[in-house]
Amino acid sequence: MGLYERYILPPLLNYAMQQKPITYQRKKVVPLAEGRVLEIGIGSGLNLAHYEPGKVEKVWGLDPSAELRVMAEKNAAEVPFEVEFIGLEAEEIPLDDKSMDTVLVTYTLCTIPEVVRALKGMRRVLKPGGKLVFSEHGRAPDESVRKWQNRLNPIWNKIGGGCHLNRAIPDLISQGGFKVDKVDTMYLPGPRPMTFNYWGTAS
Repeated sequence: MGLYERYILPPLLNYAMQQKPITYQRKKVVPLAEGRVLEIGIGSGLNLAHYEPGKVEKVWGLDPSAELRVMAEKNAAEVPFEVEFIGLEAEEIPLDDKSMDTVLVTYTLCTIPEVVRALKGMRRVLKPGGKLVFSEHGRAPDESVRKWQNRLNPIWNKIGGGCHLNRAIPDLISQGGFKVDKVDTMYLPGPRPMTFNYWGTAS
């Protein structure tokens, strides 16, 4: 891990992920989580404040970044439910089959190298009747915007911690073995190549 990834990228991500449009998206989806929750890419723990404590038994937060996990631990100290951190990649979920009621993933599927493999792991740990709750940015519906996403993606990928601008999120979720039950889309405020959002649930 280089100096950029260790010292510069984590605070940049923490700042970027606190912007109002993204926080508003979190407020839409995080309260849908219930029971035993696996949060993939918990990062600095910005979702923790938006869970409904009465619906959540415990949250397992998976993220490979030790630097972001230090920030997340501070946020975890402010919530009334237990949070357990797992310092692994999303492709390596060390939980039992059919053990989670909810898997929550926000602004993370864009960065996972083997994203379909990771989604299959998320499906594996969900109980029958469990749900995947997601909010992600990705491939835009407008051809002109997609062209810019494809042009910018190689540079963005390097400076954004492996983030891809042009992933078709619902398609990837389906390839991971899920049925997308509900999905909404819109451009958030900001540059269009970076701001087309998908959010919803899958089973």
